[in-house]
Amino acid sequence: MKQDSAFFGRAFLRIRAGVIGMALALAGAAGRSDAAEFDEAAGVTLFAFDRVAIPFSQNLRLEMRAPERHPANPVVRRGEPGTPDAMGVQFYGSVIRERGRFRMWYVAFDDDTSNKMASARWRAAYAESPDGLRWIKPDLGLVEYRGNKNNNLILTDPAPLGFVNLKVLADPDDPNPERRYKISTHIYFRHNTRLGSLAPFASADGLRWKLLTAAAPKNAELLEKDLVLPAIHFEPCGGLYKWGGMYYICGQNAMSAASAYQGRVARMYRSPDFVNWSGTSSVGFVRTTQHAPLGAGRSLEGEQTHEGISVWNRGNVLLGLYGRWHGAKEWKDVTIDLGFVVSNDGINFREPAHEWTFLMRGKDGAWDQGGLLQGQGFENIGDKTFIYYGAWDPRHREDTPPRGGVGIATLPRDRFGDLVADETGKGPGDYQMPVIQSEFVTASVPTKVGVRHRFYLNADGLGARADLRIELLDDRERPLPHFSGKDAAVVRESGYHTPISWSGQNSIGGLPDRVRIKGTFEGEEKVGIRFSAIYVQSEAIVE
Repeated sequence: MKQDSAFFGRAFLRIRAGVIGMALALAGAAGRSDAAEFDEAAGVTLFAFDRVAIPFSQNLRLEMRAPERHPANPVVRRGEPGTPDAMGVQFYGSVIRERGRFRMWYVAFDDDTSNKMASARWRAAYAESPDGLRWIKPDLGLVEYRGNKNNNLILTDPAPLGFVNLKVLADPDDPNPERRYKISTHIYFRHNTRLGSLAPFASADGLRWKLLTAAAPKNAELLEKDLVLPAIHFEPCGGLYKWGGMYYICGQNAMSAASAYQGRVARMYRSPDFVNWSGTSSVGFVRTTQHAPLGAGRSLEGEQTHEGISVWNRGNVLLGLYGRWHGAKEWKDVTIDLGFVVSNDGINFREPAHEWTFLMRGKDGAWDQGGLLQGQGFENIGDKTFIYYGAWDPRHREDTPPRGGVGIATLPRDRFGDLVADETGKGPGDYQMPVIQSEFVTASVPTKVGVRHRFYLNADGLGARADLRIELLDDRERPLPHFSGKDAAVVRESGYHTPISWSGQNSIGGLPDRVRIKGTFEGEEKVGIRFSAIYVQSEAIVE
């Protein structure tokens, strides 16, 4: 548990007083904040599907939720002939919400077949939205394309350098204002053949970017001497994130590792400053089927992990999407769906539900047929969670038809998976149980001594005949007086961020330095309860 405690503690240390103050102000005298404003990331989130956050349970069953496609899909489409993204909108990109607007970076692929520098046809592009749904491609006036600057291409120095894929990280804590945004890109270099690698860029505004290393691209590709990673094929398409003071890129690699795997796996490189990158890497996620290599010359075949993991950094936990590659002997039979993973240390990822498909590729004829791409875009908007994704049909790799776009998959806000009461043991048989108690106990959550805390519940199915009884325990699971037993909180109101109150109080002080939370499903209709998450937020108010 010491490792868990240190892990949860980092989340509290990352909370900024301004964010906390905003969340508390929004809570108001009634103790309830609006779903559109509540900031779940301003504290610790204990998701129902996270076995590190909630390792102990009895008579509870995990049910994951599959998202729905938004009816407006694709919300970003390919451009008209002659525009930078006429051939493709490739969303191995990012969406970031800032100051009331949504910003998107993606890769534009043009239709200029006369351009003999194939890599130069892939460029970084930009879009904006007021609500995360309606997107425009602004004329940025930064990059000349076909004789004018009326386009949405971002400026990169040096140029041209082909951006096959990219991820953007907002990094406001960087003391250098010229590096408040960072891009990890998948570019190409030559070593007998064309291989992928990383080029790290930084920016002050997200629109004008400079390569952080000295390099002189040739034919829109880097020279081998200018690489920041080992000269092997690596595609940093999946995710870019910061964890424990280190920067991580996650991508696809099929090179040798400590254990033999079949085909593509999710691999991470790291850096303390985004300029100097490790020569060593870690394998972050491997599907069970990949532990049985099929042999040389069969890299397309089998179930694999496609293009790394895109992440949603929630402070104490990373949620991620990866490509579920369904291999075959020939490209025409390869398809890709999206899977869901979670990490509590920034390095090792796991599936909450074994070999579960989070989002299935579209049916033939749909804009997202054949294969999906994991964009790094996750936003809580109103009562929904938006998950942005892209499309690429690998079955048409050889003839390269127009492709791509950006779509949205939606879930009820923060409800990726639920714990529900499981009474299967109540039935007839030699091992039937006379009493069915459905409950969970969380891992140890550090609290700040001398600071008050608030607790919120994300659950559905609550009411007069179904409630969740919430108790606070110390680290050794001893009930805390005034917060357990007859003084336990009883929540009968469904919601995405329902305050948990003990004796009418939601702002709690005097807690020990570590607490656990115990939840018990109660009532005649408890089987209808769906518990999704608990949030713990510390106030900027000293007792």
